[in-house]
Amino acid sequence: CSKILKREATFLRNMSKSYKIHNYDYVLLFMTIGIAVFGVFMIYSAGYYTAVLTGSQWRYVTQQVLGLGIGVVGMILVSGIDYRLFIKPIFGKKINFVYLVYLAAIIMQVAVLFVGVEKNGAKRWLNLGFVQFQPSEISKIAAILFVAYAIYRSRQSLDHFAGFLRVMLFMGPSIVLILVENMSSAIIVSGIVVGMCFVGSRKKLYFAVCLVLLICGGACYIFLGEGFRAERIDIWLHVETNENAHQIKQGLYAIATGGVFGKGLGRSIQKLSYVPEAHNDMIFSIICEELGLFGAIAIILLFILLLWRCMIIANNAPDLYGALIVIGVMAQIGLQVIINIGVVTNTLPNTGIPLPFISYGGTSVTFLLCEVGLILSVSRSIKFKR
Repeated sequence: CSKILKREATFLRNMSKSYKIHNYDYVLLFMTIGIAVFGVFMIYSAGYYTAVLTGSQWRYVTQQVLGLGIGVVGMILVSGIDYRLFIKPIFGKKINFVYLVYLAAIIMQVAVLFVGVEKNGAKRWLNLGFVQFQPSEISKIAAILFVAYAIYRSRQSLDHFAGFLRVMLFMGPSIVLILVENMSSAIIVSGIVVGMCFVGSRKKLYFAVCLVLLICGGACYIFLGEGFRAERIDIWLHVETNENAHQIKQGLYAIATGGVFGKGLGRSIQKLSYVPEAHNDMIFSIICEELGLFGAIAIILLFILLLWRCMIIANNAPDLYGALIVIGVMAQIGLQVIINIGVVTNTLPNTGIPLPFISYGGTSVTFLLCEVGLILSVSRSIKFKR
């Protein structure tokens, strides 16, 4: 690790003679905050009826704004830190901040199994008294930092299956623990790891073989595992006739009745207890109903522009480690958008993955904004010729 850091320092000293530092990528900054603010308005609209029934119309908005505020502060603080400090040795030459984050994520996932808070039949939260959060969100950040560092240290090993297998074995404990608690988050973390390895490798064929094996293994897990997962597949295939497909059918009704320009903000009918979790995982169906096809396409285009901006930063990152951090965050946001919209439109089987920055969830938006802070940190290190 020390040899890598010395080589990196030499590289930066040579570059500094003819390059200058570029500041924040303000396009990414304001685009992210804009999507998150739009999410607050949609949460108020989609969750208004349910919030009133539980006591206050501002219930969901207040919690989301709190998470958004903490996230913006975290994003600014993280963006001000040089991302290379995460791999700077501490407590000896072989230990750095990345290892500590990964270890902390493992410890918190284990803690969920024993002292986690259960909601809706799932134990996914830790309650520290003053705050309640999902450790799986921290595990996503840990996966991004850890895998980026592993590839950075030995990129050539990924040209062979053994190198990819080594990375997966290191990430195995985290993925298994998340899988026990939340299959949806395990899918996202696995996607992040595979996506980063795919970008880091020059040989792509063995990824196709792994994909086939993964699909076969996932099918066996679904059909031979707990019954509710096999039932979700049946709902996906027979949404018209399955009596348990209420959520998806109501979401499709909301999309269909929105038309081209929608019924207008706040005028959704399906949010009146017809669509379960209208302010959460199913919020895209309410967007379609209130803002129509125009609003849905606008949101999709905004996410595409966001990912495109991230791609520009990754392509111009000063080193492989920075580029892989950006790729990891891109993989998470992109997967969540694709899966969430796919589930709402019944293109994919039902799974509980929120729409990034828009769905209700203070923990999710806080950590997502901190991840964007990592991208901004990389963007601040990009150097341009004078």
